[in-house]
Amino acid sequence: MSANTSSDRTEAIQAVVDRVSSYQDGAPEGTVEKELRSGLADAGLELGDGEITALAEAVEAEHGNVDVSKVLAD
Repeated sequence: MSANTSSDRTEAIQAVVDRVSSYQDGAPEGTVEKELRSGLADAGLELGDGEITALAEAVEAEHGNVDVSKVLAD
C-alpha cells in the first residue's frame, strides 16, 4: 500500500471516528462500536475486530479527541 493510499485510508477512518465521536456522549453501551462498524461499512472500509474495539474504547475514554493513527499504531 502506498503512503498516499495509507494516508487516504487513515483520513477516511478519522472522518468516521469524528462523526461517531460527535454524538457518543450519553449513548448506551455498545452504541459507539455499533456506529463505528456501520460508518466504516458505509465508507467501504474494513478493520479488524480488535481495531474497532480499540477505536470504540478510545472514543469513549477521550470524549471525541481520538487520533486514529495513534490508536491503530498501538
